[in-house]
Amino acid sequence: MAPFYKFGLFGDQTSLVIALLIGISFGFWLERGGFGYSRKLAMQFYFQDLTVLKVMFSAIITAMLGLMYLTLFGFLDISRVYINPTYMGAQVVGGLVLGVGFAIGGYCPGTSVVGVATGKIDAIVYLAGAMFGMLVFGELFPLLKNFYNSGFMGNATLPEFFNLPTGLIGFLVVVMAVGMFLGGEWLERKFRKDGV
Repeated sequence: MAPFYKFGLFGDQTSLVIALLIGISFGFWLERGGFGYSRKLAMQFYFQDLTVLKVMFSAIITAMLGLMYLTLFGFLDISRVYINPTYMGAQVVGGLVLGVGFAIGGYCPGTSVVGVATGKIDAIVYLAGAMFGMLVFGELFPLLKNFYNSGFMGNATLPEFFNLPTGLIGFLVVVMAVGMFLGGEWLERKFRKDGV
């Protein structure tokens, strides 16, 4: 039964090797998908290429349905899967900062590392800026601690938040994703320029 690490099937050192291999694989496939190229990433904000939205929603749906079915069939103990705690205030502001940075720089943190690995100068500048921002945040943390902890909701999940069955939430998220895929296709047709 998974998660294997939580059940002691392998130790800390093995988990670090597995994490490294998964990270390298993830970066490789991001690059193969063109996500190490800032212009391709930035085109989503102009509604000309919504590949990022489609790929990320596909990944979310795959992971969500995988977790649901693996739990349903007894292959996974979902109570042992780590869920990031929700701090609504800080995470909303953090998401906005990330989004603005993504729109301006053409990278998110993960794709900037892919760009750095392939030698792109703009990715190096972007990642250096992100590291500087983390350093400044770390130094200012004592002043920001109360805001950082604002809106604490524990390990909130959508079924708990909306008080709905997990299966219904899964179905609604899939319907939302299909709607976004279709809407994305429509936006691309409307805004894509010839030759792009």
